[in-house]
Amino acid sequence: MAAPKPAGRRWLIEGRVQGVGFRAHARRHAQALGLVGSARNLPDGRVEVIAHGMPSALDELQVALARGPALGRVDAIADQPLPHDAGARGFALG
Repeated sequence: MAAPKPAGRRWLIEGRVQGVGFRAHARRHAQALGLVGSARNLPDGRVEVIAHGMPSALDELQVALARGPALGRVDAIADQPLPHDAGARGFALG
């Protein structure tokens, strides 16, 4: 059986997700899981999170994103796979 390969994923999170520390929440969890990527507020009130790393870590990040920070509220979360970006470094907030 082949070992899992790094992957990428993009999430769009809806709810009370801006102004409540959601991006910092995403970065804290992503970094703890060894993921790289970014989190940014979108003009329509959603947050976009992109992360790259091992599939199991991406799954764990999705659970954390669905919970959100204490002051936030997640109403919906959509995800889509992305090609792994081997050149991605760190976790940026936009």
